[in-house]
Amino acid sequence: MQYKLKMTPDQVVDNAIKAVKYLKSRGCHDIEFSPEDASRSEPEFLFRILSEVITAGATTLNIPDTTGWALPHEFANLIAKVKAETPGAENVVISTHCQNDLGLATANSLAGAAAGARQLECTINGIGERAGNASLEEVVMAIDLRGADQMGGLRTGIRPVHITSASKMVTDFSGMPIQPHKAIVGANAFQHASGVHQDGMMKNKSTYEIMSPEYIGLTRADESGIVLGKLSGQAAVTGRLKALGYTLTKEQMADIFIRFKDVADKKKQMTDDDLLALITDEVNQPVVLWSLLDLQVVCGTMGLPTATVRLRGPDGQESIGIGMGTGPVDAAYKAIDSIVKIQVELVDYGMNSVSQGIDAMAITRVVIRPVMSCSGVTPQGRQFERVFSGQGADEDIVVGSARAYTSALNKLISYYNASKQVSAGHASTNGVLTESEQRVPVSQ
Repeated sequence: MQYKLKMTPDQVVDNAIKAVKYLKSRGCHDIEFSPEDASRSEPEFLFRILSEVITAGATTLNIPDTTGWALPHEFANLIAKVKAETPGAENVVISTHCQNDLGLATANSLAGAAAGARQLECTINGIGERAGNASLEEVVMAIDLRGADQMGGLRTGIRPVHITSASKMVTDFSGMPIQPHKAIVGANAFQHASGVHQDGMMKNKSTYEIMSPEYIGLTRADESGIVLGKLSGQAAVTGRLKALGYTLTKEQMADIFIRFKDVADKKKQMTDDDLLALITDEVNQPVVLWSLLDLQVVCGTMGLPTATVRLRGPDGQESIGIGMGTGPVDAAYKAIDSIVKIQVELVDYGMNSVSQGIDAMAITRVVIRPVMSCSGVTPQGRQFERVFSGQGADEDIVVGSARAYTSALNKLISYYNASKQVSAGHASTNGVLTESEQRVPVSQ
């Protein structure tokens, strides 16, 4: 209050009351009030402002551990005191919002639930400000497995079988990969490397697995014995994707199968990870304005790396561009730039293999930023420079890199087009920004 808001306690209470009353006057009947940094606030003041907003019409009290400061027993005690010492608390929903600065966001959320909170704010994969938020999949599975016997019968309405596909979708759209040892959804979560553990697993899986991967929508073996390869038909591919938790439209499946046949011609066997990489590349993508058709790269120790690309533009016309760079990927990016004609900076570039072997597929993720200013404003009024991520999958790392770069450019162009549509009542039709359009700062 003193340094950020520069307000007295009375002024803060008055503003909170006015905000809730204003929302109610606008027809809002479900109003959540969230006092920032509640876990470090003076308890008496916290109970006072919560009581006042309840009287004004708030229906949910969200208690945030904004800096991830609280320990589980402290946060549980805070929730219990809010319920016991805030007049009117028995008539509203108590919520939690825990940050993960000390790695305790999930533990604090569960402690809050055990103390009486009935809404837990969390995020898929635990993404969020700084070290992230409470992880939805961790909170859900902890309550699912332990809620009945250790938390007074608590449960959620979430179906765990969709956790894996939701997690992957968030990874694809956000461009934020999951650490391999992440609980529930990490690549190593259901892998057993120790010989002692492997022996136990072969005898009885419950020896070292408190949940099955299938329960959260992760399947790694095909019980029918079908091996996918270049001779497989679309029915087999569709069936395997359904087993992995993906139900696609006919158009999406047609696109996936075209890529499947192209990759399968170069590989002896297609793994589940290969299929998931194709999902990333063909389904979880932005609106396609520019698409990569062909790429040829010449590089080595005897000359400057050169790339030739062929793209299809928003108008359906094909264009060919040539670029030279410090390496094959840089040359490919410069060739794409010569066609799309948007000046951007490469902020981040990363690549992960999705399978093993010389013919393994890889997923490339890139982050770009327009050279011209593209600023945004957060709901809290903080300005930031907007960046755009993209990803692409291919057994050729240069092709995958080009796909990722094109995906990021499509996001950037789509954002500018949407901004123009809002501000000027029309959208760009050619997917190419003029120099003046690149200079227009856009607020969120």
